[in-house]
Amino acid sequence: MARVTTHVLDTSRGTPGTDIKVELYAIDGGRRLIASAVTDSDGRAELTGERAVNTGIYELVFRAGDYFRRSGVALPDPPFVDEVAVRFGIAEANGRYHVPLLVSPWSYSTYRGS
Repeated sequence: MARVTTHVLDTSRGTPGTDIKVELYAIDGGRRLIASAVTDSDGRAELTGERAVNTGIYELVFRAGDYFRRSGVALPDPPFVDEVAVRFGIAEANGRYHVPLLVSPWSYSTYRGS
């Protein structure tokens, strides 16, 4: 069974994205919440823990707008970057899927990390 982890970096400040709520959804004919976590002081979160997931399509949703508002960033209404959804596939049944997010109030990027 695959494992899913993440690491959020605030590229506007050059710091870890701390206390960001992250949700993991299975996309299997619908959208089903299977896990949620909050990033730690290093911006990291383990989404699956001891509960691993099967192969298939998944989506991570990062509550970046909430993070920037709490951080005192002046955001437009609505914010340009608010909820960041990253949809990805898990093809390796025993793989580790580390999905980092680099985010600012104006942009984001992701990749499969190690």
